[in-house]
Amino acid sequence: MLRVKIDELKTGLSRLLRRVKAGESVVVYDGDTPIARIEPMAAAERPTPKTDDERLASLVARGIALAPKNPNPDWSFLNEPLPKADSSVLEALLEERRDGR
Repeated sequence: MLRVKIDELKTGLSRLLRRVKAGESVVVYDGDTPIARIEPMAAAERPTPKTDDERLASLVARGIALAPKNPNPDWSFLNEPLPKADSSVLEALLEERRDGR
């Protein structure tokens, strides 16, 4: 079991959490008094990751996000090939500037 003081916890939190993730426990001391223990969670205790739909439902329930108007959009157009351009983007931009648009 690793023992650290508060200032060491603050400066080396990432390093200490890597050790906890590897299975080690950390006891935090305020002077000579132990005040907290950081222990790894058992796999069974870890929350299961939420799906996108569950995250969205949670955000909507808390008033952070609005429910989508069309919850199942058709994204198939993303798989279609892009149209061939007759000219370059640069040429189109220069033409727009010449026309004052």
